[in-house]
Amino acid sequence: MKSGFIGLVGRPNVGKSTLLNAIIGKKVAITSDKPGTTRNLIEGIRTDEDSQMVFVDTPGIHKPQNSLGRALNKQAYYTLNDVDIILFLVDITESLGKGDMFVIDTLKNVKKPVILVINKIDKLPKEEILRKIEEYKDLYNFDEIVPVSAAKKDNVDRLITVLKSKLTDNIKYYDEDMYTDKPVNFMVGELIREKILDLTKEEVPHSVSVIVDEMDYKKDVVDIKATIVVDRENLKKILVGTNGSMIKEIGTRARLDIEPLLDKRVYLELFVKVIPKWRDREKFLNETLFQEFNFKE
Repeated sequence: MKSGFIGLVGRPNVGKSTLLNAIIGKKVAITSDKPGTTRNLIEGIRTDEDSQMVFVDTPGIHKPQNSLGRALNKQAYYTLNDVDIILFLVDITESLGKGDMFVIDTLKNVKKPVILVINKIDKLPKEEILRKIEEYKDLYNFDEIVPVSAAKKDNVDRLITVLKSKLTDNIKYYDEDMYTDKPVNFMVGELIREKILDLTKEEVPHSVSVIVDEMDYKKDVVDIKATIVVDRENLKKILVGTNGSMIKEIGTRARLDIEPLLDKRVYLELFVKVIPKWRDREKFLNETLFQEFNFKE
């Protein structure tokens, strides 16, 4: 069995998490139309009869504005050095910009296969897709260029075939029934955060973290208590909503996704807590968002 670790890198909001979910065939990473959705090194595992591919979905590489941003970038750089193959995702609907060039310059120091994945091809005609391929192929010596639509799963099979041809390890790292390395409480917290992203405007999502405080498994139900952390009092008011309407809707939507994950009925209790400037507090980052990543300024 051939195997290997594959890192997904690119600017924020190019569709890395959507592509990961399409390849794995299950929801292992939350998705949103808001940039910066992914905050952790999420491993998705795809195993078939002749291969095992371990995908690492990284936060989008960007110019950081605070300690959280610097930690996210550090995670992405770590991935570049610790995987066997790199998938560099770009959004075909966006013009080639400084962010893309920054990633390409970073890749020039990497001595491993780099596959360019041009995403969202369903948005443009074939002529534009070909033009975009021509534009990128002169910027870097990519091992392969594969256009896909992660949302519609177009050409994803072709990408999987290309990846299989570049696997070099001969070991099965995970059991066949595993599709992610993340613990259940992490997945629960991410599903709650996804609903916050869906329901709130741009000012809120980047100021939010979710901590699962308790998961009490009973015979027919799981009682879950989770805390939504924000950095300003006015954001707490938005998340609670009039007479608790927003927090109720977040909980209702999250529960509908959590129950299939746990295969049990769920009672979900949400709290909102204000911690000023939490994104610049290393202790808080270490204890909540990046428990498995040694974050240092």
